Amino acid sequence: MRWVRWLALLPFLGMLGGPFVLNRVTPLVLGLPMLLAWLVFCVLMTSVIMGVIYLCDPENRAADRAADPADRAGAGAGTGAGTGDAR
Repeated sequence: MRWVRWLALLPFLGMLGGPFVLNRVTPLVLGLPMLLAWLVFCVLMTSVIMGVIYLCDPENRAADRAADPADRAGAGAGTGAGTGDAR
């Protein structure tokens, strides 16, 4: 699991190193200057990488296995709990 957490550095390094390498206007990517397109890509990849880290974490898999099947099926759906009713 430790090696997977190192993936979290990739977006940081991409956003930090991108301006030094990609600071130009001429290649437009979807109508955006290259640097802005790169930063948008880094933001999107941050979500993907955090999702991979979450899925690879053994504690999350253990919590899913230990959860009660009735909780996942929506038990208590008609009780008004958590619906915001202030009666």
